[in-house]
Amino acid sequence: MMERNFSPDRKTIAGKLTGVYGVKGWIKVHSYTEPLENIFMYQPWFIADACGKISDKPISIDDHRLHGKGLIVHIKGVDDRDQALNYCQRFIAVDMGTLPLLPEGDYYWEQLKGLQVLSVYGGRDNAPVLLGMISDLMETGANDVLVVIPCENSIDQRERLLPYVDAHVMNVDLAAGTIIVDWDPEF
Repeated sequence: MMERNFSPDRKTIAGKLTGVYGVKGWIKVHSYTEPLENIFMYQPWFIADACGKISDKPISIDDHRLHGKGLIVHIKGVDDRDQALNYCQRFIAVDMGTLPLLPEGDYYWEQLKGLQVLSVYGGRDNAPVLLGMISDLMETGANDVLVVIPCENSIDQRERLLPYVDAHVMNVDLAAGTIIVDWDPEF
């Protein structure tokens, strides 16, 4: 069973409300889930304000549907286009506890954020070097990339971008808060 290094009410971004649809308060949704309609399984939704701060108060979805190749949603009490505009370009956050457990060795990005990155460049027998901590991840198409920023006791003050691939990632230990990589600290 997968370990969780987060509280069940920790929030993660699952999508974005992008634009109005029609005049009756419907809003287009860009989902970050796979398949995209899975975003509707993770309720309640919490909306981020224009500065990115996630509200503590959930919104209530009273209808949703697949529309063409996209999704649209209706928020309870939002019944016209002008009201719907207030929600556009806002991120949708969900409680991580609503997400399904992943198979062993798979992780949600939110679980990796904050882990310390230790390099054993050249093999496990080398003394680990603290490169920093994961602040974010990026999707590049070919593979995901770890954004590693300096932290207390890291070897330098450089930001690093490390490919999140088996060739470099040797071990993820959520309980210890570390990820072991085979990565040249000079790079």
